[in-house]
Amino acid sequence: MKSSYTRRSFLKTSAVATAALSAASWNRVRGANDAVRVAVVGFKGRGGEHINGFSKQPGVRVAALCDIDSKVLGGQVQKLKDAGNDVKGYKDVREVIAARDVDIISTATPNHWHALITVWACQANKDVYVEKPVSHNVWEGRKAVEAARKYKRIVQTGTQSRSSQAIKEAVAWVRAGNLGKILLSRGLCYKPRQSIGKVDGPQPIPEGLDYDLWCGPAPMSPLMRKNLHYDWHWVFETGNGDLGNQGIHQMDIARWFLGEKELSPVVVSVGGRLGYVDDGNTPNTQIVYHGFEKAPLLFEVRGLPKDKAGQAEWGKNMDRFMDGQISVVVHCEGGHVLVPNYSSAIAFDRTGEEIKRWEGAKDHFQNFIDAVRSRQIEDLNADILEGHLSSALCHTGNISYQLGKRMEPGAAREQLKDFGKVQQAFDRMSDHLRRNGVNLKEEQLTVGVGLRMDPTSERFLGNADANKLLTRDYRKPYVVPENV
Repeated sequence: MKSSYTRRSFLKTSAVATAALSAASWNRVRGANDAVRVAVVGFKGRGGEHINGFSKQPGVRVAALCDIDSKVLGGQVQKLKDAGNDVKGYKDVREVIAARDVDIISTATPNHWHALITVWACQANKDVYVEKPVSHNVWEGRKAVEAARKYKRIVQTGTQSRSSQAIKEAVAWVRAGNLGKILLSRGLCYKPRQSIGKVDGPQPIPEGLDYDLWCGPAPMSPLMRKNLHYDWHWVFETGNGDLGNQGIHQMDIARWFLGEKELSPVVVSVGGRLGYVDDGNTPNTQIVYHGFEKAPLLFEVRGLPKDKAGQAEWGKNMDRFMDGQISVVVHCEGGHVLVPNYSSAIAFDRTGEEIKRWEGAKDHFQNFIDAVRSRQIEDLNADILEGHLSSALCHTGNISYQLGKRMEPGAAREQLKDFGKVQQAFDRMSDHLRRNGVNLKEEQLTVGVGLRMDPTSERFLGNADANKLLTRDYRKPYVVPENV
C-alpha cells in the first residue's frame, strides 16, 4: 500500500511553516498564556500515556492524534471528542508535522520511526517528545541531535528516570566520593519475554492499517510473525531487543552515575535467543561490556525465568542480583548503590547495611512543557543528546552481537578473558541458562566481536562491517537526511 502524500509535498509544506515561524521566537508567535497544542503520534501502546500525561498539564491541549491504524485512530479521536476535546485525526505523520495548529510532536511509534519523526518535526519548527530509544541506529540518533540544535528546538527523551530527584541526588552523592571510587556500573534487565511463536509463511496485514507507512524507513518486508504490534521489538529490522526496549532506561541510569558524555571506546557483547525457537532474532539473553576509562559499564539482559519450573508462571520467577531485577547497581570501593525502579535509590556499605535512601520523582511531561515555555535546553531533564548517547550504547552492544559467532561455553569464556568483569557475569548467565534446560553445547551462545570506537566521530576503528551497522539503507521517501 502506497501513501499518496509524497515527501516532496511534505518538504514544501514544512518549508512554508518554517519560513512563517523563523522570524519570531516561540513566545512571540504565541502568548505565554496560550494553550500549547500537542499532537501524539502512535498510541496503541505507550502513546496512550502520552495522551494522558499531556492532558493533565495546565495550559496544554492534545489537539491532534496520528496513527497508521484507522481503527486505533478513530476510536481514540472519538473518545477525546466525547470528552469535549477539539481534536483532529491524521494517518500520515507528515501531514500532522506540517499542520500549523500544532506546536509539539510527541511520538511513541516503533523504534525505527523515532529519529526521522524527530528530524522532520524539528525542521518544521516543532518541539518534540520522543520515546526511548530515540533512534534505531547510532547515525540517525546523532542526526536527531543535530536537527534539535540547528532549529533550536526543545527535544525531550522518554527516559523518565531523569525526572527523579531521588536518583539525581544519589548520582551527585556517589560522584562526590561518598562511597569512594566507582568500580563498575551495572544495568540489569531481568524481564520475562516469552516466545512470540513460529509462523509458516507471510501473515496478513491487519485490516485498516497502512503497512507502507508502518514500515516507513525500514524495508517493507512480508510480515513473518504472528503479531505485527509490539513483537517488532524482537526483530532487528524494526526493534533493538530488550537491550533497546526496557534496557535503555537502566543503561541511561548506569551511564548517568558514571558521568560519561561520549560513547565507550571499547564494546563487546555475548548472548543469544535461547530456550525456544520463534520468529524473533534479537537476543533474549545478553551481556554487554562498555570499557569506559574511569570505570566499565556492564549490562545484563535475561528474558527467561529463574529456572525451567518458573516457566509455569512467567514474570513471577525472575532472577535477581544484589536484590535488583530491572535495576542498576553501582559498585564502589566503600559499598554500592541500588536503583530498583524509576524513582528511588538505596546506598549500602561494604557489609550490606543500608546507610542512605532517596525517594521521589517529578512529572517528566511537565518538565518538558516547562522547558518548551522557557526555551532553555538546560531546563530539560532528558535532552535529546542524553537520549542519543544512552540509546547508542544499546546499539553498539547489538552491533558487536550481530557480528559475532556461535561458540561452545569453553571457547566463549576464553574469547572474553581480556574483558574485565565479563567472565563472572558470563558464568552466572551460563548457569541461568542451564537452569532453564538450555544445553549450551547444542544451543550455543553468540560471542560478539570486540570493537574499538573513536567516541568523537562515533565511528568504529578498523572494522568496516561494524561501521555499516551504525546506519541503515533507508527506504524512500522515508529517509533521514544527511544534512538536517
